[in-house]
Amino acid sequence: MPKRARELTAVEIRRLVSASKQGVFAVGVISGLYLQIRGITSTSWILRKTIGSKRREIGLGAYPAIGLKEAREKARSFIEQIAQGIDPILERRAQKAAIIASQAKTVTFEQLAQEFINKKSLEFKTSKQTQKLTTMLKSYAYPIIGSMVVSDIERAHVVKLLEPIWLIKNETARRTRTYIEQVLNLAIAKGIRTGENPARWKGNLDLSLAAPNKIARVEHYASLPYQQLPEFMAKLRHQDRPGAKALELLILTAGRSGEVRNAVWAEFDLPNKVWTVPAERMKAGKVHRVPLCADAIALLEALPRSNEYVFPNSTSGRPITDNTISMVPKRIGHKVTAHGFRSTFKDWCSEHTSYADEVSELALAHVGSDSTRAAYARSELLDKRRRLMDEWALFVKHGADQKAASVTLIGSSGA
Repeated sequence: MPKRARELTAVEIRRLVSASKQGVFAVGVISGLYLQIRGITSTSWILRKTIGSKRREIGLGAYPAIGLKEAREKARSFIEQIAQGIDPILERRAQKAAIIASQAKTVTFEQLAQEFINKKSLEFKTSKQTQKLTTMLKSYAYPIIGSMVVSDIERAHVVKLLEPIWLIKNETARRTRTYIEQVLNLAIAKGIRTGENPARWKGNLDLSLAAPNKIARVEHYASLPYQQLPEFMAKLRHQDRPGAKALELLILTAGRSGEVRNAVWAEFDLPNKVWTVPAERMKAGKVHRVPLCADAIALLEALPRSNEYVFPNSTSGRPITDNTISMVPKRIGHKVTAHGFRSTFKDWCSEHTSYADEVSELALAHVGSDSTRAAYARSELLDKRRRLMDEWALFVKHGADQKAASVTLIGSSGA
């Protein structure tokens, strides 16, 4: 017959702990109940029992938060469960899992959307894409479904948030719908939502909203015929505002508005006549080296260097806005856009030069085709692009004997 442990009192327990004697001590009355001492600040109760074929050590709590009397009561409760064929450890795990599952089901759309945004930010090529996604959901989804538990979102909620913008901002509405569908797909994958996705288009929202191809209009950028560019540039160079200087550099480099507006001095190597735009600021997500013509160098050298940005806002010190550049042509009497000058450049290259198409495509930082990808492997054709941009600068300044044409339009997806 096994020897029974002597019954210890609460006073004896305190003395035992105060003695700083480390070890595991039986406290009596309840078989298998022990006080585990690993130091004054690490003392706890454990119950050792064989459950089925496994030896279990069940934690009952820390001493002195759990006193001797309470430890014995908890031990009796667990022994009763074991007698009924219940494993207390497995029961605890099941209860914890149930709590976690219950908490997961209270996740709101905004909380899950933030998880989705964090994931997508690793896939996006630029931080601007993450910002656009965040702004889109904040503006159109969160006001209606942001605080809703994802399992409670229904088709009617999605229709309610899309209807006001479906006809007037269709491209934005379409992207918003797609992102909502992806967030709710994530909820389904995580097991916190069941059933159909209420943001699904086919056989669902297409029954309530007009087909995008029936209502969406392709946005166009008004561009200046290249024959009119020398006259335009003569007027532009009489403008001394930052927006005018930024537009001039944009034209001379065939760059995008965002690339020019957010340019910092550290990107320019004027002695070697190269502007290196980092990948995170490029639409294609690749570093873009821009050869600088003599006029571009002269323009940059004449600018003040009072800020890290080449074209800072005089009040905030941040880069000038897109609107600052886009208003310049209007001020000098031309209803064209800053982005449209990329089309002007491309038309001039196609009709006025004999350079291979990939040379002008690389100048525009278009790297989608096989030929331009191959060109990147050949040192980006920098020397050929430099000659092209030098010829472009000469044309911009002096022009050619060409008849002017009316303003044309190009699709926004092409440039």
